[in-house]
Amino acid sequence: MNNVTHPIGIFDSGIGGLSVLRHIREKLPAEDLCYFADSGFAPYGEKPEEAVVGRTLEIARHLLESCSCKALVVACNTATAAAVHLLRQMYPGTPIIGIEPGLKPAASITRSQVVGVLATERTLSSSKFKLLHQELDSSTGVRFIMQPCPGLADIVEKKELHSDRAFELVRLYLLPLIAQEADTIVLGCTHYPFLLHVIEKTISESTEKTIHIVDTGIAVTRQLVRVLEMQNLRNTQASANSGIYAMTTGDTSILEKQFKHLLNIRPTVAGVPANLK
Repeated sequence: MNNVTHPIGIFDSGIGGLSVLRHIREKLPAEDLCYFADSGFAPYGEKPEEAVVGRTLEIARHLLESCSCKALVVACNTATAAAVHLLRQMYPGTPIIGIEPGLKPAASITRSQVVGVLATERTLSSSKFKLLHQELDSSTGVRFIMQPCPGLADIVEKKELHSDRAFELVRLYLLPLIAQEADTIVLGCTHYPFLLHVIEKTISESTEKTIHIVDTGIAVTRQLVRVLEMQNLRNTQASANSGIYAMTTGDTSILEKQFKHLLNIRPTVAGVPANLK
């Protein structure tokens, strides 16, 4: 088997990366996708940075070496900010795509020059994110309002997408941004697109102004396609066995239900120990 037919690894602390997987599946239908949910260690956004780095390196090794993935998508903002630079040093010949909060596209479309950023505390405090923020703040004149969202990713993990708690938290984090004239909102965590219905309803109830939502999963997919084509790694010949395979350090039955609930698909899901031994 040559590298072209090897799978693409997609990794997140839980199910948030499924919001990225759905875009990849749409644009690269012939590719095998291997999804890793580290649900047994989630959420990453409230963990110490060194713990996130350790988990990211271990899971990347598992996907790239044990599972022979030809490319890796780190579909987690927190893990990207903490460790994607280390992964690229360790695997220099492998396409490694990180997910970034969409500050650049947000700066290009805002008219009020105010952008709200919803993200985990760990993402917002990372040195990688701070450098990007400072660079754009000085070069664009856009004011970025950073809003940490503790508990919001957990709502998605628990499948409480239509709960009162989901609406309560979204209002708590989003309304202050709207009050400060933000006309563009960045979803800085891969879990948050699954709460888009709550976000849009909250916006419609609080203002008549048009507010743009930036979901970086689309940009990540475009970058993945570009890199695969550049390195002649894109698979365009689907086989009868092409599909999605998933593994989790959490409860396999929960991940199976989340795939069905969020994407309406039923992949094979395997359980793996937290130490990946």
